[in-house]
Amino acid sequence: MLLDQNYVNPNAMNQNGQTPHFIAASKGHERVVKVLLERVDLNPNTADKDGDAPLHMATCKGHERIVKMLLDWNDVNPNIVSQHGKTALFMAVWERHEGVVKTLLERVDVNPNTGDGCGNAPLYAAAHEGHEGVVKMLLDRNDVNPNIVNRGGKTPLFMAARKGHEGVVKTLLERVNVNPNTVDEHGQTPLFVAAQDGHERVVKTFLERVDVKSDMTDPNGQTALSQAQKRGHDAITKLLSEPRDSIPSLKRDRPTAPSSPELSDPNQRLSKRIRRY
Repeated sequence: MLLDQNYVNPNAMNQNGQTPHFIAASKGHERVVKVLLERVDLNPNTADKDGDAPLHMATCKGHERIVKMLLDWNDVNPNIVSQHGKTALFMAVWERHEGVVKTLLERVDVNPNTGDGCGNAPLYAAAHEGHEGVVKMLLDRNDVNPNIVNRGGKTPLFMAARKGHEGVVKTLLERVNVNPNTVDEHGQTPLFVAAQDGHERVVKTFLERVDVKSDMTDPNGQTALSQAQKRGHDAITKLLSEPRDSIPSLKRDRPTAPSSPELSDPNQRLSKRIRRY
């Protein structure tokens, strides 16, 4: 009824910079969103004072049907970034809304490598949080760079290893174009931090890749083995000290070395609710 009046402004904002469209998308009011989108004078990308657009809010809240509705509208930018540099895809990944992630990835114009202000890409966020299903979903897109690095030189594999997310590490290492030896800004490899932090099963997973270099040193001359010894991780120390072929659990079905070249396209850069890590 209100929108039938020509003098009603559908883009009017409250004190927080929120439009009726923004609030409806955030609250999950599908019919209201649909009615507002039918107004030709509506700006569907108007952000609030925190830099979040309606698509960001629908994504964060997991309103999958509204996300689909918004993406069906030509004027909605699927790659719009918040004030903190986060895309809708990044937020969906972080919040573990797999349905929304799938919906966004079905759009060929969605850039899956756009990172936040710290250079953390959606794949990095999924690996950091151990969202194995989301990691697999992202890797199904051919244009996702599995070796993308953030500002600290850390890859998704590096963070999965540091956090001890064995399933994510295994999923990433199954990709032949994943470089398992990429070092971060401190000169440390994924295997180095897994050994240092005592993630025995993750270390075993790394040793199953024949191209993993277990003897790489950081700028201080430390290796994965020396770090495991220093931290008292005896089982890992034993693993790293013995020849790989002498370890029964590593003799079976060891993958061959990858032949694909290393990807190196760091397409760099979570709503204010998400902390930096």
